[in-house]
Amino acid sequence: MNAYNNCGLSRRELLCRSGMGFASLALADLMHGEAVADSVANPLLPKPPQFPAKAKRVIHLFMNGGPSHVDTFDPKPELQKRSGQPLDGGNLKTERPTGALMGSPFKFQRYGESGIEVSELFKETAKSIDDIAVIRSMHANVPNHEPSLMLMNTGESRLIRPSVGSWMTYGLGTENQNLPAFVSMCPGGYPIKGAQNWQSGFLPGIYQGTYVDSNNTRIEKLIENINNFRVSRDDQRQQLDLLNQLNGIHRSTRPGEPKLESRIQSFELAYRMQSDAAEAFDINREPQHILDMYGKGVHARQTLIARRLVERGVRYVQLWHGAGQPWDNHDDLETRHRALAGQCDQAIGALLRDLKQRDMLKDTLVIWGGEFGRTPVVEMPKEGTNQGKMNGRDHNHHGFTVWMAGGGVKGGYVHGSTDEFGFKAVENRVHVHDLHATMLHLLGFDHKKLTYRYAGRDFRLTDVHGRVVDELIA
Repeated sequence: MNAYNNCGLSRRELLCRSGMGFASLALADLMHGEAVADSVANPLLPKPPQFPAKAKRVIHLFMNGGPSHVDTFDPKPELQKRSGQPLDGGNLKTERPTGALMGSPFKFQRYGESGIEVSELFKETAKSIDDIAVIRSMHANVPNHEPSLMLMNTGESRLIRPSVGSWMTYGLGTENQNLPAFVSMCPGGYPIKGAQNWQSGFLPGIYQGTYVDSNNTRIEKLIENINNFRVSRDDQRQQLDLLNQLNGIHRSTRPGEPKLESRIQSFELAYRMQSDAAEAFDINREPQHILDMYGKGVHARQTLIARRLVERGVRYVQLWHGAGQPWDNHDDLETRHRALAGQCDQAIGALLRDLKQRDMLKDTLVIWGGEFGRTPVVEMPKEGTNQGKMNGRDHNHHGFTVWMAGGGVKGGYVHGSTDEFGFKAVENRVHVHDLHATMLHLLGFDHKKLTYRYAGRDFRLTDVHGRVVDELIA
């Protein structure tokens, strides 16, 4: 047993020792891709894309719960005209019983040289409409939050798969070794499905997103255990060097172990973060006019932090609106949507202008949207949801809106459309897989060739689907 006396047997070692090692031959072929991928000393070092990229980094503004497209970026005059009337052909097939058509309570106005109509809910965002491509023909698979969140964030609605941010950092690494490559901020707790939204799946764990509760204002709370007040930095370095030596001995008997390599890298990253993370997350270092531009509140703070992170080389930052699913307004839609948009519109508008004035918008891809949209018809009262009320909308995966800005996107452009009431995408339809393929293309990757071998096959973000929407690219 020699070297393994005190370690026990891993599954790989058992296969090597059993049947004269024949089982390990098959395993070696299956695991070849993982061994190659994980043999790199630092998997987060910057890597070149497959071809020249338009975007270097991503900020994903996630309105979890499903914002209503017909109340934000997809105006429907016919819906307004026939509000309160029954729909021709009967009720729409949605998750819950629905009733008559429900016009938007919000006014739309044309903005910019492009004249794109945007709801009064996002008038600050609309000031940058000439830098925005509005995709009004998005569609997904099912009208349920959990699978739709997984589809939007990982490209797969049922099975565990790596998140978009994990794929991106796997392909590109990161430009700052002292900060996480992928940060996911959600004020007040987790969204539905929690950490599965930023999971690394079968990719090495070093590519998983780092969760931050942006409700906290103190650095020690934002990034827990960032400082060690009992041990000096020099002593920590000595401890970590010793730990790395011990881990190196352990790793030498287990080559190509992704979990072990990820754990070793996480210790190093935690040490390096002590100096850079506190500075990056401290918005008080910004001049007053920038703080005023973003506004007050948690969304202003986390959006400004996002800009500071990407400015310092972080590859992927995802901003959630809040714990659970705040945009899931089955009732009181007018009141709730107005409040929710009021919390983030100023900050989103400021982010777009701020990136542009720093000459960063051209290579920073900004994405806004939820996991699906909402119905153009009113949702009927149902026990457990909107008892006694008929002033909200049900889930709608058949047609919704996502917009993109910067990073090589064609600004002042509307792509596709839903039907006259906004229920179903009918023209130039864009599936979530197509959105992901386009995102990867902007980042310099052929979505069919950014793969990872796992369990005997090559996996990719778009699985066996997806096409690049060339019309969205400048």
